[in-house]
Amino acid sequence: MQNPPPGQQGYGSPSGNPTPSSSPLGSIDPNVAAALSYIWIVGVIFFIMEKENRFVRFHALQSILFGVANTVIMFVLAIVAIILTFAFGIGGAMVGGAIGSLVSMLVWLIWLLFWLIGLAMFAGLVYAAIKAYQGETFKLPIIGNMAENMVNK
Repeated sequence: MQNPPPGQQGYGSPSGNPTPSSSPLGSIDPNVAAALSYIWIVGVIFFIMEKENRFVRFHALQSILFGVANTVIMFVLAIVAIILTFAFGIGGAMVGGAIGSLVSMLVWLIWLLFWLIGLAMFAGLVYAAIKAYQGETFKLPIIGNMAENMVNK
């Protein structure tokens, strides 16, 4: 079989089979790798392994920073909610009257905030993964700029 001229369909051409890559990720498409990196541990692995592709490194690092921020925020909210729950009881039984009702509302509000923030963060993670799969460099607020600066160093 004869090799096709440059620019025509064939092995290694833009419209043909992909050229073998020396990337540690092998033949994984960068968009797929970037999207998969939003699974936190996969992001850590891809960030460590991939040294050349800035798109994959950006999304992997953004995922790592997002995971750390999510862990810290959820940990702090859980600690506050648990302390308030044990200190005052869910029904504010230890404190009577209007203060007890107010404390009870605060405890329920903290727990609701815990779950709503967790849900919002999960939705942000899914949205970022979809954007990565579409080939977009979608930056999450604050974390995106940090990841971009760190990858571009």
